[in-house]
Amino acid sequence: MRRSLRFYRDLLGFELTYAFPEEGEPAFGSLELEGGTIGLAATEGPIATASIAIWLYCDDVDAAVEDLRREGVPVIGEPADQPWGERVASVRDPDGYTVHIGTAAA
Repeated sequence: MRRSLRFYRDLLGFELTYAFPEEGEPAFGSLELEGGTIGLAATEGPIATASIAIWLYCDDVDAAVEDLRREGVPVIGEPADQPWGERVASVRDPDGYTVHIGTAAA
């Protein structure tokens, strides 16, 4: 949970709006960014093996990726214009999930 909070809150700019328990390190947290909400929960033992990808949008993909790279976040796809009209890059979160960062292409 500590790794995920650092990534989503401290590096990506989400605000922790709810934490349980209220004191100490949370086992669950809701985070918000510009009207969007995600939930993070600490788990023990094996979890579902299905893979997911997370999509986040920002104003400047290239700058966001460089900021994350400086913080040691693995970049698995460099920023590139896509045929559907977005500029997208991909990084790995602390738990190995793919996070796509996109914006409308110039």
